[in-house]
Amino acid sequence: MELDSAPLAGIALAVASAAALSLGNLLQGRGVHEMETRASGGADGSKIIHLLRNHSWLIGALLLLVAILLQMGSLTFAPLVVVQPIGVVALVITVLVTSIMAKQAPSRDVVRAIVTCVVGVAAFVTVAALVSTQHAITDVQLIAILAVLGSVLLATGVFVVFGRKRPAPPVLWVLLGGIYSAFVATLGKTVILRVQTALKQHDLSFDTENLLTLACLLGIGIAGALSIFFVQRAHASNRPEVVVAGLTVVDPAIAVVLGITILGEASSAPVWAIFAFVVAGAVSIAGVFSLSRAESAAAATPS
Repeated sequence: MELDSAPLAGIALAVASAAALSLGNLLQGRGVHEMETRASGGADGSKIIHLLRNHSWLIGALLLLVAILLQMGSLTFAPLVVVQPIGVVALVITVLVTSIMAKQAPSRDVVRAIVTCVVGVAAFVTVAALVSTQHAITDVQLIAILAVLGSVLLATGVFVVFGRKRPAPPVLWVLLGGIYSAFVATLGKTVILRVQTALKQHDLSFDTENLLTLACLLGIGIAGALSIFFVQRAHASNRPEVVVAGLTVVDPAIAVVLGITILGEASSAPVWAIFAFVVAGAVSIAGVFSLSRAESAAAATPS
C-alpha cells in the first residue's frame, strides 16, 4: 500500500531541523571543550557533572532535541530518501557561523570539501524526489532493520573490546555517531509509517504484531544513546564542522541505503537512478573525509 506524502512540507521541516542541528552542535562542541579544559586543569567533579553545569552544552542539547523532533516531523510528510540528505544544510550553516565567530574565512580546501558534500547530497535529493515513494512497512522489513542494527551493535562491541589499546582516528567517532543517528531516523520512519497505516486502516488494536513496533522504539533508544555518546567523543577531538559533516552526510548515506534496500522507497526507480544514488553518495562521503583532512591541516598550521 502506498501512503500519501507532502514533500515540500517535509523539506521545509528538514531545513529547520538542519539549522537547529548546526547551532546545537556548535554549542555542544564549545561545552565539551570547556569541560576538557577544566578536567585537564584539575577541576573537581566528573566530566558529566561539568557538562550538566555548562549552559552552552545544555542549550545545545535542547536544540538537538528540537532538531530530532523537526526531523521526525519531516519524515512524516516525505520519504526518508528525500528529506534525510537535506541535513547537509547544517554543514553550510556551521562553517558560516564558525567563520563569523572566528573572524576568519575558511581555507580553500575546507570550501572545496564542503562544496563536494553539498553537490553530492543535492544530486542525491534531486534524484530521490523524482523516483521515491512511501510504502507501508511489513513485519519482515522491520525485522530486517532490527537485524542490521544488531549486527552493527555487535561489530561496535568487538571494536571496543579488541581495539581499546590502539588509538582510534578522531574521524572514527564522527562516523559512529552518524551511523547510529541513521538508525534513529530509519527506525523512527518505520514507526511513523506503521502508525500512519494503522490510522488509515482504522486499526488501532494492540496485537502481537505491535510488539515489533515496541522493539523498534527500543532500538531507537539504544541507537540514540550510542549516537549521543559517540558525538560527544567526536566533539572532544574534532572541529564542529567535521562532527556536523558526519551527522549530515554519513547519517543520510546509511539511512538512505536502508530506505532503498529494506524499506523499498526506490523500488520503482529506473537503473540510472540507482547508479546516480551510488555516485552521489560516494561523492558526498568523500567530501566528509576531505573536510576532516582539511580541518586537521588547518589546526596544525600556526596562526
